[in-house]
Amino acid sequence: MQNSFSRQQILLVDDEEEHLQELAELLENEGYCCLAAGSVKTAMQLLTLNPDVALVITDLRMPEESGIGLIKRLRDHCERQHLPVIVMSGHAGADDVSDLLRLQVLDFFRKPIYYARLLETLDNLFPQPLLQAVKY
Repeated sequence: MQNSFSRQQILLVDDEEEHLQELAELLENEGYCCLAAGSVKTAMQLLTLNPDVALVITDLRMPEESGIGLIKRLRDHCERQHLPVIVMSGHAGADDVSDLLRLQVLDFFRKPIYYARLLETLDNLFPQPLLQAVKY
């Protein structure tokens, strides 16, 4: 269910369909417009079709291509090189974290994700405009 106001468009990338749905529902209830991709290939297609995507939240480990592969593609793409990326994983090692730092990801979350912290990160990245009081 989506609120009547839409804050930002977020692309969610994860090969686990259940996790994608759960995360999309949470974020849409907070007013975000979510696109979901089960692979890096689909994510790249959605980014091409939706230039207004303001953030990518991606899983690190996926069967065909990793989240790091996705981030590298974004960083090599002129129009998308500064797109903020949040990475989530239940299986990240020290080398992965080093790669993520080098690729300048916005944040890293271990699965299962602590949703309050994720929402706080998003609120800091995309502050809600203050509603002006109506004078009668």
